Amino acid sequence: MKKKQFAVVGLGRFGSSVAYTLTNMGYDVLVVDKSENKVQDASKEVTHAIQADATVEKNLISIGLRNFDVVIISIGENIQASIMATLIAKELGVGYVVVKAQNKMHGKVLERIGADRVIYPEWDMGARVAHNLATTNILDYIELAPDYSIAEVTVPKKMAGKTLRDLDLRARYGVTVLAVKREDDVNISPKPTDKFREKDVLIVVGKHDNINQIEEFTS
Repeated sequence: MKKKQFAVVGLGRFGSSVAYTLTNMGYDVLVVDKSENKVQDASKEVTHAIQADATVEKNLISIGLRNFDVVIISIGENIQASIMATLIAKELGVGYVVVKAQNKMHGKVLERIGADRVIYPEWDMGARVAHNLATTNILDYIELAPDYSIAEVTVPKKMAGKTLRDLDLRARYGVTVLAVKREDDVNISPKPTDKFREKDVLIVVGKHDNINQIEEFTS
């Protein structure tokens, strides 16, 4: 099966992180930025690095942007440039365009012009940090939708020794346990009779408030 090819437009902290991570995962990655210095630095890390203004259609045509499976647009503080690059990418027929937004209004505009996915890195990271600080048991947190998340939750002492059937978390809290991490092992789809141990980590999905309530568990 042919591996996906990615293009990252904009080499700020977020764009660089995405590009280098995808490269380390074994994917072909093209990066595009107006800055010669950033392009030179990135050329040592990624498959291809090109200096170009991504708001000029002929530049994106000449580098073959339409041939990439996924294009990530991560242009810094210039909202207008981000919108222009997104418009051009969609008009060129790119199948999946992911765009970094500065704020909700910027995100709404990006969605209106055809962005397939809009992300808010600062907002998402802030939400994750807040959840980690506010609850001692939540280790990590990823928002799936405005009301729903996947989270890693350490097993409270009062849950230790009990089974999934005993706890009945779905009925009690509306939370589904997807997996259980125990040291280096991961148990996907645990059985109703599997007993939890203290320091186990549950990967759960559910509404934010319901996940937070797990910490208040009482038998």
